[in-house]
Amino acid sequence: MKKMMHRTILGLAAMLLAAVQAPAMAKPPLVLAAASLQESLSAAANAWAARRHERPVLSFAASSALARQVEAGVPADLFVSADEAWMDDVQRKGMVRAGTRVSFLRNQLVLIAPAGRGARMTIGRGFPLARALGNGRLAMADPDAVPAGRYGKAALTALGVWPAVAGRVVRAESVRAALALVARGEAPYGIVYATDARAERGVRVVGTFPVGSHPAITYPVALLKGGSAEAERFRRFLISPAGKAIFRRYGFGTR
Repeated sequence: MKKMMHRTILGLAAMLLAAVQAPAMAKPPLVLAAASLQESLSAAANAWAARRHERPVLSFAASSALARQVEAGVPADLFVSADEAWMDDVQRKGMVRAGTRVSFLRNQLVLIAPAGRGARMTIGRGFPLARALGNGRLAMADPDAVPAGRYGKAALTALGVWPAVAGRVVRAESVRAALALVARGEAPYGIVYATDARAERGVRVVGTFPVGSHPAITYPVALLKGGSAEAERFRRFLISPAGKAIFRRYGFGTR
């Protein structure tokens, strides 16, 4: 009996010692990411978790809103922006860990209409967007702040169409909000990324903007100043061949 109790006590002691010595599970990184990355980055986070890591916590919004959150001191680990300008802004304010910024994704800008509606258009200089709108409005992310809206305004300006449609733009808070307006039939046309259109069955692409009509659409990722070691490991996974392959499945180009 005494021997059995002795063995039990030794077993419990060994278990307690193992528990104390076992490394604590790393805190999951908080990732602030552009709204257009919802499906693809979620898939990447799932793949990371399948490699026996804690699944990162993902927060999606317009890059402009996320940059302001970073600058306000939100304790995030990674920032993935849909343009270089908002990452530049965060970096200028000293919020990015040196040597961790990498532009790793590309996208295209498209004109969409509700599924089953809207005629296809050849998008070029002076194309008849204003006439096609009829009495409706054009859904876009805010062209003064949100990357998709900025790219859209740049393209329409370069093509000589912006003056005719500027007063008819519905300024959405993000590219996904603009996408939803068109999917619900609340706007006859909208400007979004090609990957957004691919993710929403309620819309169809009616035209693609020429690459030279707007700045290149690139997505930089960076570890933020207070980012954890686990967040850096996840960043490295995202920019690895395995990580990029996930984004390509959702229609993104990679760099």
